[in-house]
Amino acid sequence: MNLYRMLAARAEENRPVRVGLIGAGKFGTMYLAQVRTTAGVHLAGLADLDPSGAQARLATAGWEPERWDAQSMSDALSNGTTFITDDAEQVINCAEIDVIVEATGIPTAGIRHCRGAIAAGHHVIMVTVEADVIAGPLLAQEAEKEGVVYSLAWGDQPALVAEHVDWARTCGFDVVAAGKGTRYHPDYHALTPDTVWDVLQQYL
Repeated sequence: MNLYRMLAARAEENRPVRVGLIGAGKFGTMYLAQVRTTAGVHLAGLADLDPSGAQARLATAGWEPERWDAQSMSDALSNGTTFITDDAEQVINCAEIDVIVEATGIPTAGIRHCRGAIAAGHHVIMVTVEADVIAGPLLAQEAEKEGVVYSLAWGDQPALVAEHVDWARTCGFDVVAAGKGTRYHPDYHALTPDTVWDVLQQYL
């Protein structure tokens, strides 16, 4: 039973995975573009400090306005639509939500949202990598105690690095180091220890 079949089964049974997304920035918008066409998943709640900006990003991601016109979480759950709010607690405190996707990009907010979601009995997908760097092991421990899953987002660099390490160990390799390598654009391939700082300076 693969992921596609499991989600298709949930769609067929009319019991989609109910998701709450916190943060409609760059990653959040990419998720909005994908979840719109993902069978078996219902984005019930979207929390962002700028609700009008969140609406604009939904439009950019191809959503029809009637799909985000829910007036409350209960309204969204009843009608299969999405409720937009500037208060993340409204999404976190909704008992019917299955999983919270934390995508604010703000470590302190990410940790707070994650802990609240775990306490409320929700699984958490942590997109805010900075929050995981600061408190990931502790958040994972809290999740385990509450019987829920704390996970990074597959496709983001930390999850992919972990997957590569797992693959290498499975193949019998002795992993001595792992991490993100050089930037993938050809312009960066000829960098030396003497020239790398000229490029990195723009990101510091």
